Amino acid sequence: INELIQKRQLLEAFASIKLMEDETISERDSEKYSDNPQEFVRKSKDVDLLYNSMANAIQSIVEGTLEDPTLEHTMLTSMVTLIAREEAAHPNTDNAARPGSDLLGRPRKWRQQWREAINESARKRVLKTPMASREESTSWLDLHLHFLQEHLREDLLKIKSSVKKCYPEEYQVCDTYVEAFHNAIASHLQELSQGPLDSGELYTLLYWVANTYHSEHFLGHPELKPEVKTENLSLLLTPADWDKLKNDYIASAKGNFKTYFGNILKLEVKKWEKKVHSEEEENLYHASLSLDIQTIFGQHVKVSRNISRSLETKMLELCMAELLEFIPRFEQEFMVWSTAQDSPIFVPHLVAYINSFHDLVSGLETAFQVNTEQLQEILAALTRNFTNIFLTKLKTKAQPLLKKVLTKKWILATERPVSLALAVSEFSEHLQHMREPLGQDLLHEVHKYVVKEYVTQVIKPRWKMNKNTRQQVSRKMSLEAEIIHNTLLDQGSDANWLLPAIDHIANIIGEKKKDKIKAYVKKLCQDYPDIR
Repeated sequence: INELIQKRQLLEAFASIKLMEDETISERDSEKYSDNPQEFVRKSKDVDLLYNSMANAIQSIVEGTLEDPTLEHTMLTSMVTLIAREEAAHPNTDNAARPGSDLLGRPRKWRQQWREAINESARKRVLKTPMASREESTSWLDLHLHFLQEHLREDLLKIKSSVKKCYPEEYQVCDTYVEAFHNAIASHLQELSQGPLDSGELYTLLYWVANTYHSEHFLGHPELKPEVKTENLSLLLTPADWDKLKNDYIASAKGNFKTYFGNILKLEVKKWEKKVHSEEEENLYHASLSLDIQTIFGQHVKVSRNISRSLETKMLELCMAELLEFIPRFEQEFMVWSTAQDSPIFVPHLVAYINSFHDLVSGLETAFQVNTEQLQEILAALTRNFTNIFLTKLKTKAQPLLKKVLTKKWILATERPVSLALAVSEFSEHLQHMREPLGQDLLHEVHKYVVKEYVTQVIKPRWKMNKNTRQQVSRKMSLEAEIIHNTLLDQGSDANWLLPAIDHIANIIGEKKKDKIKAYVKKLCQDYPDIR
């Protein structure tokens, strides 16, 4: 009988085993073994072992179905006939087996073992899929999943086109194999997800589960329809495992964001160190960091949307959180650098950053409909701080020149009085490249500061001057005021109300007639009531 089993002559082998089983049962019932129960146990065990060998043969045939390039239809149909004959020979019964009879006459449940063999075959097919190590290929997981879907799709095509024909409809062969592969893949992915995966690998796994698995590239392939159905399959990953995978991806992305933003900061610091001037676009200074940040947002939010809306929301929240953390760090670096040295690119970069952060807010609102209230608060504080350091540096530059006004050295100097205007212009000329209304407001502040400080300087008590000196001072003040005003007006200042201030005082200084002096003073007080 064993030889028949080995030669896969299963129907003949089964007939012999059944005959042996019936004979043993008959002898048992005739109490032939009452004086020699060990002999009965031996014969019963022989029958059981032979049936087990048949079950092993069934398992071997099932596993060979997908392993062998050519399908032995005769072998499969013979196996199906064998299972049917066994079920007919051992009808399912709830009668308890007699003591000591073991499984004699009992159903062998080979159809159930057939299903278990399919499950085991599917498990082995999944585990057999090539998988390189991370050291061998950075795309190891992507390649592995690609091989998995390719190989198993070929298996399913073989089942649909060839294997299915060998079974009666009641076996639901395609459904059985699909479920077996589904469970095997689920178990395999669950194991993969427990390993140490980087951000890219986590995304690969998420995307494959969410998009590839049911797509036309795998189970939804047109050639598999309509036999391969996926509607009733359970989730490939449990909700807990799926959530863990998404959370791991978010946690991994968080580390990546710190690297991305760190690289943006390093790039800007290099520009400062190498004195690279800011870029200009449509007459506005522009920094690349706004586009860089929006690109980072866009890439991560888009790929997360490919997985699920909930992951997209989580990713957007992470993006915003990391951005809100980055901006104060960036501000601190810029403030430290600008305080440490007097660089000609300070103002252009300051203007560019204020412009770019404004663009960033509008860009994020437009592209992602995200709430930017907290971001705007942080950027408003940054703008105030940048404006303050701008004005501080301007004052530091202008104060020494303002203090020279009306000194003997200033009066005796014969060159055109342009030094103050030039010093102020180093700062103010860049404000025309700042987005409105900020640029105009800050330029107005500069204009007001220069005039106010100039006036403060000239009305301080001084040594007495003779008529010629007063007239010389008057002319020089008017000329310097004209140079300052023209410079700032050319740069876009609309503070026309400041124009007469220095001229009024220059007229007072240069006039010797008291009535005219009173008229000039009256005019000055009318135009600038707070000068009293």
